[in-house]
Amino acid sequence: MQRIKRTSKTRDFHQAKWNEPIVFELHQPGEKGVELPPVNEQIVSAVGDGVSVIPDTMKRNEKPNLPEIGQARILRHYVRLSQETLGSDFNVEIGQGTCTMKYIPKINELLIRDPKMMELHPLQDEGTVQGMLEIFHNLDLCMREISGMDYFSFQPSSGTQALFTMASIVRKYHETRGEGDQRDEIITTIFSHPSQAATAAVKGYKIITLHPDENGFPDIEKLKAAVSERTAGFVVANPEDTGIFNPKIKEFTDIVHEAGGLCFYDQANANGLLGITRAKEAGFDMCFFNLHKTFAAPHMCGGPATGALGVIAELRDYLPAPIVEHQDGKYSLQYDLKHSIGKVRSFHGVAQTVLRSYAWIRALGPDGLKEVAKIAVLNNNYMYHKVLAIRGASAPYVKGHRLEQVRYSWEQMANETGVTTEDVTRRMTDFGLHYWTSHHPYIVPQPFTLEPTESYSKEDLDEYIHALEQISKEAYENPEIVKTAPHNSTIHKMDEQDFLDDPEKWCITWRSYLKKAKTEC
Repeated sequence: MQRIKRTSKTRDFHQAKWNEPIVFELHQPGEKGVELPPVNEQIVSAVGDGVSVIPDTMKRNEKPNLPEIGQARILRHYVRLSQETLGSDFNVEIGQGTCTMKYIPKINELLIRDPKMMELHPLQDEGTVQGMLEIFHNLDLCMREISGMDYFSFQPSSGTQALFTMASIVRKYHETRGEGDQRDEIITTIFSHPSQAATAAVKGYKIITLHPDENGFPDIEKLKAAVSERTAGFVVANPEDTGIFNPKIKEFTDIVHEAGGLCFYDQANANGLLGITRAKEAGFDMCFFNLHKTFAAPHMCGGPATGALGVIAELRDYLPAPIVEHQDGKYSLQYDLKHSIGKVRSFHGVAQTVLRSYAWIRALGPDGLKEVAKIAVLNNNYMYHKVLAIRGASAPYVKGHRLEQVRYSWEQMANETGVTTEDVTRRMTDFGLHYWTSHHPYIVPQPFTLEPTESYSKEDLDEYIHALEQISKEAYENPEIVKTAPHNSTIHKMDEQDFLDDPEKWCITWRSYLKKAKTEC
C-alpha cells in the first residue's frame, strides 16, 4: 500500500488493521466468559397448583446457538474492532453533515449506566417508575419552551418516524372533520429531506414540490398557486438541508392555513435555532426535534434514537398514546386520547436517550442553549468562507451566509480534473476524517455536506479545511492520488455497483451469512 505524505497542517494518520473474524467464528467449545448462576428451580418446574412460572410455549426446545468465548479472547476482539472504528470521540466529525455529530458529555453516559436506569422495564407498574416518568414530563416541558408547542410525545424512534407520525396526524385530523378524501395533497420543497415527501406518500398523499425562485429560496408564488381545497398540509425543514433559512416562513404557513391545511416542521437539526426562533412564532402546528442531532444523544447506528414530536393544544388528542401527565403530585401514562393515531412503536420512548438530553439541557440552561446556536452559526460561517476560497468548491443557490450547515459542491473541480466527490470521500479517510456527500437525489451536483456544530474549536475547523485544501491541490496537480485513494486506511476502493445493489449478495445477519456461500458475501 502506498503511503502518501501530507503537509504539516494535516494529521499523520494510519488506520489500524486487524484481520479479525466475526464473533461467531471465535467459538471455542468449553470456553466461558462468565459463570452463570443456577436457574431457580421454581422457574423450570410446576409451582403451587401446577401452573409453571414460565409457560411451556415460551420455553426453548434447544439451547441458543451462542458462541463460547473466554474473557481474554472477547476483550481482544472488541478492542481490535474499536481500533478500526472512527467516530466523534476519535476524530473531527464535521463531515457527518445533516446527521450531526457533536460532543456528548461523558457524565451523561454514566447516568444511563446507573443500575436503576439499566434495569428499567417499560411494563413496570407506574408507581415504580415515578422518577423516570418525571424526567419524561420535565423534558416535555423543556421542549414546549424551546418550540412553543403545547404537548410532546417521545414515542417516535427517529426523525423519519416522527415525520410519518405527523403525516398520520394530518390525515386523522382531516378525517375527523369530514375532509379526509378531499384533502389529498401535501406540499414540500425540493431542498427538504426526502423523508418528508416519502412519509407523506406512504400515507397516500400526492406530493407537490416547490422549487427555488431566482434568489434560491422556496418560491412563495408557486406556493400560492399550489394551495387549494385539496391541500392537507405543508411540511418543510427550515433551515433546509443546504443550510438555507427561509426568512419568509411565516408567510408560507399563513398561506397554507388560509387554505385549510396544517403546517408541520422538520426541526431534526435545530443547532442554529435554539433560543433564537421557535416553531410557534413561525406558524407551525407541529414540529419534531431529533434528540440525537441537537440534544447531545448518540445516533446509535440508526437507533435507539428519538424524534421528539410536539403539537399545539388543538392536536393533543391526535398524538400517539400514551403521553406522560402530571396530576396531584403523581406522574402517569395517559392513554385516553380521543383521536389518537395509535402507537408508532411498542412503548413510549427510549428512557436512556430522554435522560441524556434532559441532563444536557439542564446543564446548559436557556442562556447556554442560545450560546450553542450562536457558536454553531459562527463555526459554520467561518468554515463557509474558508471552503469557498478552495479551488473547485462552491455553494449553489443562495449567496451569502448559511445557518448551521452547508451543502457544498465540487462540480467545478470534477469538470476540470475528473476528481469526483466520491473520490474525495475516500481520500479524506487518509486523514482520519469523515466526509459525507448528500442523500439522494443529488439536488446539488457533486455534493459534500459539512456541519461543524458548537462542539468544534477553530483548530478543529482548520484541520478539516486544510485536508480539503490539500485534496483540491492534489486534484489539480496529481489527480491519480485522489482517484486511487485511500492510501493510509485499511479500506479499499469498492465496486459499489456489485454487492451493495444486489440483494442476492447481502448478508445482514449471521443466519443469512450461514445460508450463503462465503464467496458471495
